Amino acid sequence: MNSASSRSRTLQAVGALSLAAATALLMTGCGQSSGSASSAATSEAAKVVPQKQTTSPSATAQLTEDQQERKTVLDATKVTFDDAATTATGEVAGSKLVELDLEGVDDDDNQSPSPTATGSPTGSPSPTGSPSPTGSPSPTGTGSPSASPGADGPVWAAEVAEKDGTIHTVRINAVDGKVIEARVDADQDADDKKQTADWLAQATQTPQQAAKVATEKKKGTVTSVSLDDNDGKGVIWQVDVVGSDWKKTTFDVDAKNDTIVREETDED
Repeated sequence: MNSASSRSRTLQAVGALSLAAATALLMTGCGQSSGSASSAATSEAAKVVPQKQTTSPSATAQLTEDQQERKTVLDATKVTFDDAATTATGEVAGSKLVELDLEGVDDDDNQSPSPTATGSPTGSPSPTGSPSPTGSPSPTGTGSPSASPGADGPVWAAEVAEKDGTIHTVRINAVDGKVIEARVDADQDADDKKQTADWLAQATQTPQQAAKVATEKKKGTVTSVSLDDNDGKGVIWQVDVVGSDWKKTTFDVDAKNDTIVREETDED
C-alpha cells in the first residue's frame, strides 16, 4: 500500500513537470509569433509614413552678390541691345555707336554718376551692355554714366559719335525704349575727337557683329559693348556676356576681323 502510494505521487509529479514544460513552450511560441507580427506591422507602417525630405538650397540662394545683381537687372530689362543701339544712333544723324552699357550691371567699374540718377537694377535677356571689365576709359576718356537705382527701371547708356569724333551721350529706358536724355559730351577736346574718329575708321566690324561673335562662343545676354584700343595693336570691341549661371564673360573681339583675342570669366 505504501509502495503504491509512492509510485502514484511520483507519477503525479512527473505529469505536473511535463505539463509545466509544455505550457512554457506554448507561451514561448506565442510570444515569438506575437513579436514577429508586431515587427511586421511596424515595417509595413514605415512604408506608409513618408520619410522627411531635406530641401536643397535654391539656385538663387547660391548666387554671389554680383550674380544676384545681374539677375535682378536682366529680369527687368525689356529692350534688347540691338534695339537700344538702333535707337541711340537714330538720335544723331550719321553717327556710329562707340559704347552701349546696361546700367546696374557691374557698375563698380564706371567712373561718373548718372546725370539723372535714374538707372536701377533690372534687365532682360538681350545682347548688350555693361562697363568695360578692364575699367579702361571710353574713346572720349569720360566713361559711361554709371547706374544709380531708381524708380524708372533699367537704363541703356550709349555713346555715339559723329564723323569728326564728336561724342553724344544717349540714355534709353530699357523697359519701354524711350529716350530719356540726349546731349553732346561737353568734356571732349580736339585730341579726344581725333582719337574717336581714328578708332571708328579702324573698326571695320560693327558692334553688333562683335556681339554676335561673343554670344556664339558663350550663350547669354550681352550687357556691354565698347570700342577700345588693343595695346597699340589696333582696336577691339569689348563685349560682356552674362550666361544662364549669371556669371559675366568678357570678350575682346578684333574690330577688323571679328577674331576673339581675349576671353575672361568673372567667377563672382
